Formats: sequence, C-alpha cells, structure tokens
Amino acid sequence: MKTKAIFCWSGGKDSAMALHKVLQEKKFEVVALLTTLNENFRRISMHGVREELLEKQAASIGLPLLKMFVKEGTNSEYEKNMETLLLKYKQQGLTHVIFGDIFLEDLRAYRENNLKKVGLIAEFPLWKRDTRELINEFFTLNFRTVTCCVNDGYLGEEKVGVEIDPAFIGSLPANVDPCGENGEYHTFCFDGPVFKTPVRFTVTEKIYRPLEIKTTDDNTNGVQTKGFWFAELLP
Repeated sequence: MKTKAIFCWSGGKDSAMALHKVLQEKKFEVVALLTTLNENFRRISMHGVREELLEKQAASIGLPLLKMFVKEGTNSEYEKNMETLLLKYKQQGLTHVIFGDIFLEDLRAYRENNLKKVGLIAEFPLWKRDTRELINEFFTLNFRTVTCCVNDGYLGEEKVGVEIDPAFIGSLPANVDPCGENGEYHTFCFDGPVFKTPVRFTVTEKIYRPLEIKTTDDNTNGVQTKGFWFAELLP
C-alpha cells in the first residue's frame, strides 16, 4: 500500500515540477492538492491568482482540491488552520505533506517543526537541486508557465504576465535566482505533463501593490522591496 500524502500546491512551476516527480516515482498516493487562499479576495496567497484558475488547474491534473482560507494572513492563523485540516486527514491515514521548496533552510525548518506538532512528515522532492538545471528540465519536459507576481526589488513591470522561456531566464539580473526561490517572482503553471489539457487564461492588466512597510533583506544583497507587480489572469 502506498504512503498517503497531501501535496501543498501553489499553482506555480516548482509545485508542478515537484508534483510531476512524485507522480512519476509512485512512492506516494497523493490524496489531494492543498492550497492557501486569501478569504477576502479569493486568490492564492502571495501569487494573487484567482480561485477559478486554481480550480481549473486541479481539474486538469485530476486530483481533489483542498482550499485553506486565511483572513489576517498571520503565521499563527495559518498554523492553526493548517493544523485543524491536517489532523482531520491524519485520522484517514495521512502521514506525509509534500512541498516544492528547493533550498531555503529556514522555510524547511518552519514546515518540519509545524508538522512535527501534529505527527506528520514533510517531504521535499526538489530539495537542493541546482535551480538552473531545474528550470532547464522544466523546459525540456514541455511545462509552460507565466509570471503572476514579481518583487520590484529585483524585477520591473515588464517581467510580469509573461511566459517564462530560456530567453526570460537569460535576461534575469545576476542577483535573481533562476527559479525565483528567494521570492523574486512567482508563477502560474498552465501546461505540461501533470495536466491532461492546458489551462486557458488571458492576461488583462498589470497591477502594482506597494508594501505598507518597506523592507531591506540582508540575505539578498540589501535589496529593497517597495512593492509587487501582479498580472491579472482571467479564465
């Protein structure tokens, strides 16, 4: 019998690559995709992608979709809601939760510590993969994705709402990770081997949202984030 797992699905390229790897290896029975959405806006947290497009992704993948809603967006609210949801599935035999993270040690530790509290195990299929190799493999597998959000500390308006291809990766500044693992950009994956059919959508406008509190992150060469550019994607 396969090990039961829930897959934390962001809708982006790393999620798609991690899910592909898990489904290929057949070690886990993925019982559902789990996505965190903002309850007020009905959009994927951080990515800004509409709930309807998330539903279309899940339908094309062919896995049940679990939506976890947050209002305040605080860590404590996220942890409490996640704990409630996971404990319910643990009673049904769930043992693992799968994430698409690549190299952020503090994020991995945060996820592992939260899961320990409910007696579950975190799995990271892409862990410590070279991000340049990973994005090249993404292209080789014929995955397709567009940027849905970019951090203005790294990238400008012209980089949001566009399909990622080798030319896009080649044009990135030296301080931007090829996979955007430090939060430089987020994506919406719409085609590739995990999808039965492509998810159809249009890019209608680009919206700028300034941060209420300006940040300078010492881990990213003193880059200052003033806000984020979002692409409005419509089904």
